[in-house]
Amino acid sequence: MAAASRIFLLLLHNPNKLSFPSTFSFSFRNPQNPIHLTTTRSFNSTQTTPKFKNQQLGASPHSNVIDILQERGLIESITSENLRSACSNPSFSPVKVYCGFDPTAESLHLGNLIGIIVLSWFQRCGHRAVALIGGATGRIGDPSGKSIERPELDVQTVERNSVGIENIIRGILGRWGKEMNADVGSEKNVILDVGSDGNAELDLGSSRGSVLDQNVTSGKSSDANFGDSFRILNNFDWWKERKLLDFLREEGKFARVGVMIAKESVKRRLGSEEGLSFTEFTYQLLQGSDFLHLFKHEGVNVQIGGSDQWGNITAGTELIRKKLQAEGAYGLTFPLLLKSDGTKFGKSEDGAIWLSSSMLSPYKFYQYFFTVPDADVVRFLKILTFLSLEEIGGLEEGMKRPDYINNSVQRRLAEEVTRFVHGNEGLLEALKATEALRPGTETQLDAEAIEGIAEDIPSCSLAYEQVLNASLVDLSVSTGLLASKSAARRLLKQGGLYLNNRRIDSDGKIIEASDIVDGKLLLLSAGKKNKMVVRIS
Repeated sequence: MAAASRIFLLLLHNPNKLSFPSTFSFSFRNPQNPIHLTTTRSFNSTQTTPKFKNQQLGASPHSNVIDILQERGLIESITSENLRSACSNPSFSPVKVYCGFDPTAESLHLGNLIGIIVLSWFQRCGHRAVALIGGATGRIGDPSGKSIERPELDVQTVERNSVGIENIIRGILGRWGKEMNADVGSEKNVILDVGSDGNAELDLGSSRGSVLDQNVTSGKSSDANFGDSFRILNNFDWWKERKLLDFLREEGKFARVGVMIAKESVKRRLGSEEGLSFTEFTYQLLQGSDFLHLFKHEGVNVQIGGSDQWGNITAGTELIRKKLQAEGAYGLTFPLLLKSDGTKFGKSEDGAIWLSSSMLSPYKFYQYFFTVPDADVVRFLKILTFLSLEEIGGLEEGMKRPDYINNSVQRRLAEEVTRFVHGNEGLLEALKATEALRPGTETQLDAEAIEGIAEDIPSCSLAYEQVLNASLVDLSVSTGLLASKSAARRLLKQGGLYLNNRRIDSDGKIIEASDIVDGKLLLLSAGKKNKMVVRIS
């Protein structure tokens, strides 16, 4: 394992020092705990970003997306079974599908991710995806699923949040297109086996390995016009010039108050102590009007959303049918992301699991998926990843084997979702941080690796002369890592005190210049979880 870790990080930091075929992968010999890595580097290439494999880059353009979503548990309700036949031939007549995202925060969170995943499934099956930023509706606030009225946001906040959300969606949906349009060409599988003796052995072109070791190959995308496979729009662009009287005359007259009151989200709020404001009551009309606009001017004929959006979605399909006397507008809802105990998945002790790396590091995002219980991990693999059902079935069977290593499938879930949201670079960052935070690892730490985790753990600053020649016991107390010298000595005797991930056995250890990483950092660890980054000036 140590040898594999050293080789893995050597590949990350010194890719030009190794010569391999055009693509390669490596995994540990234990089939339950593999690491998969490929790179498109040629011998003299300047490309430096490794790519992780074993992800399903795209479904067949002849696959029916509704069947796929249903098989994976991603459909709660659809307005008509005709949607299935409408999606049957995307190469001849692709549908356009949209999902709305109100800019209530500067980032989307894990609960919003299902909407992006469903859009991506339509995209991968040859259809056109539209992400609609609610620059107008976000100023009103959707009452669906809320017990009280949302706080009002000022214009500057709505605009800033809209930009943040657009960047997230563009990064995620656009990244898949770049992968599919890349001419990967032929590839050769390289398995790196690490035996119990720690010696590594390269196997070129090997066909050995479990289902986890099988690489997915991909050529050019079947969608020649990938640039048209998704768009990002903002509904403020058409609402900003709209006049209230025109809206009421042209669309309000088609709304029936009795039907609006019967919507579940409205009934729930009307029966509450908080009640429902007229502003919130009109939200379903605004969302319905959005669907009408997109249907009429952009050719969008499908709206998707969480199960709490059913009333708002059907308001749109009904408005299209009544005003335009047109059929062919459909709605689809997906289930909310819940754990088997009925609680929401996507919250941690620190709050929401944000999709923006500026609000939650890829490392913390990656680590969150290790909290998924075994009872939920297979279902979440189906919902949150693009792995084939056959591969997920293989992972599920592996969990039943006596040699199964705990959290191996959770690790796979974490890798796939982190890659989808943050790309290969974000996944590498998370893996490097995980390695850097693992006490006892033989990986040589550098300043970049330590800085990558600094925002996720406590840190302090000390002058160089306060650190050099200081006792490690004293330093562990002065930095706040441990409460007292006696506690430090006791932990040291138990083998739980680490300097730069190296276990220290002597209570007489003095900090030397060679211990200071790149002349400016130290990483102190008390056990596995209690850590401190020391910045040295």
